[in-house]
Amino acid sequence: MSSRDTSSRDTVFASIRASLGVTSQEAPRRQAVADRLAGHPRGLVPARGQLPEAERLALFRDMVIAAAATIDHLPSAAEVPEAVAAYLRSRNLPMTILRGADARLATLPWERAPALDVWIGPSDGRQLAGLSHAFAGVAESGTVVMLSGPENPSTLNLLPDHHLVVVDAADVAGDYETVWDRIRARYGEGVLPRTVNWITGPSRSADIEQTLLLGAHGPRSLHVLLVGGPTR
Repeated sequence: MSSRDTSSRDTVFASIRASLGVTSQEAPRRQAVADRLAGHPRGLVPARGQLPEAERLALFRDMVIAAAATIDHLPSAAEVPEAVAAYLRSRNLPMTILRGADARLATLPWERAPALDVWIGPSDGRQLAGLSHAFAGVAESGTVVMLSGPENPSTLNLLPDHHLVVVDAADVAGDYETVWDRIRARYGEGVLPRTVNWITGPSRSADIEQTLLLGAHGPRSLHVLLVGGPTR
């Protein structure tokens, strides 16, 4: 940001403060902000996702599909390598997958898909397919929640044409607020990963003549591998 942009921004904020008659240093206002940051008050939570496990997973599957993604419900994590290979074959893609260093992916029985060439690391944009492990899923919207880091590099969310995401059924929450609570519990108060990506369906845009284009800003295909839990 240039000094000119900074000056313009400061001028706008100063005008707003002047019109409100505040300086941002008032003790009650600062305390209100501190209390909100410390208390993590929840917003409105839709009732749609507040369901027993089987119904919550069914809603998650339905919403993933409604968001133009695809999903396989697997009985166990051991089925993931073969499911990845089957997906690549069905799309006539090379039998190569790039994954992060997530320990849950590292311990999978990759020998069950011997034709699959598995690479580890961030994407440089040249890979057609990437594999990540989600921190959570959200039933009310079919969203997968990705935390940045070497375990699941954010480049895998954005650069390959095809993004495959493993989600444990036990990690599928009904709503967004529950997932934020879990992130805070995992990292501790006042600490978050550098990036939390909430992904609902493949990248898309209808900016040009309202024509839907998949892959506009990221992967053109999102495939969820839901592991465990009751099936319908």
